[in-house]
Amino acid sequence: MAEPWLLVAFFFLIAPLLPAAGIFVAGLLAPKKPNPIKESTYECGIEVPDESWVQFKGHYYIFVLVYLVFDVEVVFLYPWAVAYSALPIYAVVEGILFIGILAAALIYIWKKGALVWR
Repeated sequence: MAEPWLLVAFFFLIAPLLPAAGIFVAGLLAPKKPNPIKESTYECGIEVPDESWVQFKGHYYIFVLVYLVFDVEVVFLYPWAVAYSALPIYAVVEGILFIGILAAALIYIWKKGALVWR
């Protein structure tokens, strides 16, 4: 009974080693001839006169997180909506509860002012 799972366990042991080996081999084969031109900052064909490090507003990070949360929610809601007519009543209630939690989260971030572009 455990024989099929031995193959899965073997793959779980080998899976981290394959990317690590590829990264190691690429590091050995990569050319290593640093010079000032290669180490200079290059952005879209324009040479940067000052430092290349720019501090971003944390507000943009919040926009991205909110977008990802609601985007993933759509991925969860799509199959539920497609199979809506075939779902039992408890699945419909759970879906409505999920949508309610999402609506509460949206109201919360709206009231906190996280959706205001500054």
